[in-house]
Amino acid sequence: MADLFERVLLPVASPDDATGSARALRPRVGDSVVAVHVVEKAGGAVDKASVEQREEEAGHIFEAIHAELDDGTTVETEIAYGTDVAETVFDVADEIEATSIVFTPRGGSRWIQLLTGDVALDLITGTDRPVVVLPDHQEEGTADESTGGGEPS
Repeated sequence: MADLFERVLLPVASPDDATGSARALRPRVGDSVVAVHVVEKAGGAVDKASVEQREEEAGHIFEAIHAELDDGTTVETEIAYGTDVAETVFDVADEIEATSIVFTPRGGSRWIQLLTGDVALDLITGTDRPVVVLPDHQEEGTADESTGGGEPS
């Protein structure tokens, strides 16, 4: 069986989330990490931001990943688009043949998670591949408390 950290899929939602997740993953990382930022599409409704704005934000997110993991690890990045964040992450995991999906949980009240959907729970319960939830050890002042937009929470 392959090592869980051999080819990791790391879903990230913001630059702060990327930094914290990469720092948590760094001591465990294997040969290859694919960071994915899912742009949640509105499914027929008007999107919250333009494609250009979303791609620019993804660029900042990926810069944070590279800053933390480029020493000795191959880092690939991908922007994925979908109406269901967890399903989109699973599709990318299948495409890249990830050995695991790795993420750090983010803050947010249970009320917000009930209203916006709990992507973290979907990631844990909705796949047939290993999911590793790493402790969130972000430095003070970098925690991303947002749970909106459908990103992993």
